[in-house]
Amino acid sequence: MSALFHYAFHVTSLDETRLFYTQVLGCTEGRSTETWVDFDFYGHQLSLHLGEPSPTTKTGRVGNHLVPMPHFGLILPLDEWQKLAKRLTEANVAFDLAPSVRFEGLPGEQWTMFFKDPSGNAIELKGFKDLAQVYEK
Repeated sequence: MSALFHYAFHVTSLDETRLFYTQVLGCTEGRSTETWVDFDFYGHQLSLHLGEPSPTTKTGRVGNHLVPMPHFGLILPLDEWQKLAKRLTEANVAFDLAPSVRFEGLPGEQWTMFFKDPSGNAIELKGFKDLAQVYEK
């Protein structure tokens, strides 16, 4: 990897955030102060700061679904995605869009799921059989 992605956003509670991102998503905590905490999000840096989270609305049309906007997430190899989907399901995460496949049999076939962190920040996790197909038309 030649670059790391960094994303900073607001959360309402650092305690709930720590539990969710470490215990549920499996992230490793990095540096922190009394007002923010960093996480290793599968090799990328999330910086979560106390504040008012941005509102989300289900206005992103993808196929037959309306998905939360804005959102962020990851694209994982399918086997890792399946393990994480199982972990989230077992943790009783409330899905906005339950783990499912979309664009089946088409270029860009992907498995996806949408959910929110405890502060309401929308997250999408995608799984691909072949990461080389992420941008296929």
